[in-house]
Amino acid sequence: MAELQRIVNAEQAKEQAEYLAALKELLFQMADDDLMIAYRGSEWLGLAPHIEEDVAFSSMSQDTMGHAVMFYTLLEELGAGKADDLAQLRDSAEFRNTILVERANGTGNYMVNPHFDWAYSIVRFYLYDLFKLVRLEVLSQCSYIPLAQVSRKMLTELNYHLMHWRVWIKQLANSTEDARERLMAALEKVNADIGDAFKLGPMADAIIRHGLMIPEKEIRERWERKANEAFHACGINWTKPAESPQLEGRAGQHTEDCVDAVRTLSEVYRLDPATSW
Repeated sequence: MAELQRIVNAEQAKEQAEYLAALKELLFQMADDDLMIAYRGSEWLGLAPHIEEDVAFSSMSQDTMGHAVMFYTLLEELGAGKADDLAQLRDSAEFRNTILVERANGTGNYMVNPHFDWAYSIVRFYLYDLFKLVRLEVLSQCSYIPLAQVSRKMLTELNYHLMHWRVWIKQLANSTEDARERLMAALEKVNADIGDAFKLGPMADAIIRHGLMIPEKEIRERWERKANEAFHACGINWTKPAESPQLEGRAGQHTEDCVDAVRTLSEVYRLDPATSW
């Protein structure tokens, strides 16, 4: 990343229109990614394979939701609107999350016939968190100091999450033939979507030029090295994901799963946004 001026606070960022727009775009992507994946994690409450995993998954989802709050709060400081409103009053087409995080956990829903796919969730969370690791490592040195500071804080928690998912990947890979087949099917399903995560959206050039993030190709290459090493260590022949995903979440293209998730997440808040809960 080129040497650029460091922006120390929101007021300084507001003095540069293009910088402000690029920063907001990137923050929406990160906030929406974490909000959506944390929601999908929360849906496993009471449904995980055993009670210890139930507690662990809930705790990590809470951490991730906390990260989303930090990003939305940075947006609020930049004048984008109230953090709670940004998370719960926008239409699904305004969300900038990647398709990968919005996919349902399986068929049914939390309240009615939830037939969720455990292997898919493990692979999705692991590969998403590896992607998040790449992104946070870059952001910890980015030009916007408040974002660099929160990114360094998140890295500590994220490394514990990765350790947890790594144990599950090893267990599934070295368990029964059925477990391994489910793991491989999950990997193929995740690979179909994750190419969208590396996109930086319509303001990609400005995001890179202002020292907020590295180019998409480099993000992808760093992630591929980490993913390849991780799965090779488990005896799995990892294959690269598709280059061009069918939908681009960074451009506001989403599935019906996203529409349902936004509706559910905001159902109570929309009853009276002015109320303190």
